[in-house]
Amino acid sequence: MLNSVSKLVGIDLETTGSSFSDRIVEIALVSYEHGVLKETFCERINPGIPIPKNSTLIHGITDEDVAGKPHFEDIADTVLSRILNSVIFGYNVIFDFNVLSGEM
Repeated sequence: MLNSVSKLVGIDLETTGSSFSDRIVEIALVSYEHGVLKETFCERINPGIPIPKNSTLIHGITDEDVAGKPHFEDIADTVLSRILNSVIFGYNVIFDFNVLSGEM
């Protein structure tokens, strides 16, 4: 079945919290074309706000880890080009897609 999907992209985000208005601190994408792995992309992102300690306890990413990293607006075109015209999948993908939409 996966071979019949022309472009499939897995997405995983780490964020500053658990609401749709929170910010991305890391994005990972894995792209398949007709069932064949084509590309991976992973980037830490400076959210422009402090990462709450409770969030750091979940994903392990600290303010120091994202200091000097690009802001989402700096990589938005790159992310968009990788997911455009794709079927998107992932664990808790509705949350990730909503946060990503907010960042876009």
